[in-house]
Amino acid sequence: MRFLTTWNSTSAANSRQKETFELNSKSEDYQIETINESIYDHPKYYDLVFGADCAAEIKFILGCGNQYMKRPPQKFFEPACGTGRLLYSLAKRGHTVAGLDLNPKAVDFCNARFKRHGIEARAFVADMADFRVKQRHDIAFNTINSFRHLQTETAAREHLKCMGRAIRVGGLYLLGVHLTPTDVSPSETESWSARRGHLSINTHMWTKERKKGSRIERFGIQFDVHNPTRSFRILDELVLRRYHSKEMNRLIQSAGCWQTIATYNFSYDLDDPIEVDSATEDVVYVLKRTGR
Repeated sequence: MRFLTTWNSTSAANSRQKETFELNSKSEDYQIETINESIYDHPKYYDLVFGADCAAEIKFILGCGNQYMKRPPQKFFEPACGTGRLLYSLAKRGHTVAGLDLNPKAVDFCNARFKRHGIEARAFVADMADFRVKQRHDIAFNTINSFRHLQTETAAREHLKCMGRAIRVGGLYLLGVHLTPTDVSPSETESWSARRGHLSINTHMWTKERKKGSRIERFGIQFDVHNPTRSFRILDELVLRRYHSKEMNRLIQSAGCWQTIATYNFSYDLDDPIEVDSATEDVVYVLKRTGR
């Protein structure tokens, strides 16, 4: 399971409240300061937590361009770009990049990195279900489930239409989605760790609410941040729209400008495409822009 998200979430509480949580570490009890805020308001930590797969994602994005397009892609676009880790990696390789995100702090972080490294690229603040770009791109990607932050069918469809206007005919949109399986029980928790220098972050995600008959699911997420001078927890809630495989297929069809030409899981192995069925969870849809 992966719920890697880079869009703006609905936080359980957005004021800088502090609570005390009792934790158990081995045989020693201790207390940790907890801050109830959006994880997206902390781009430095977010960039570390969700940066582990960057090399594999870049290899996959470029590989899809070589495998499924008639000419090598040069212009790349990322909706819900967050801190811009993928855009930065592509820009370093000489590609033209652009992106958007709903969170101004994430966009500022992204653009500051571009500026720091002399890259002439810009991310901008916008709603991924209601935006326009000045020029069309060759490939777009939204690989880590951010799409599910769009909580209505209308918003999801409008996003796909906006992406249709942003990508040239014959171009690709690589859309990563965590589906809800119908033949097996869905995954409920995930934990992982990341480290950079003296900074380490332990991340945990869990299902808070999944109501029968509802398309909306709620997940808790926490960053336990540790550095030499301080340890604290960032606690947030993600509100996501769920999709079964058939629901996702109908949505893509309804946009009227995309054709699914391949599907992969989150291992990003171009030599190992998958067949999506009622037990599948992690999917990257390779969508080709059709029409005019």
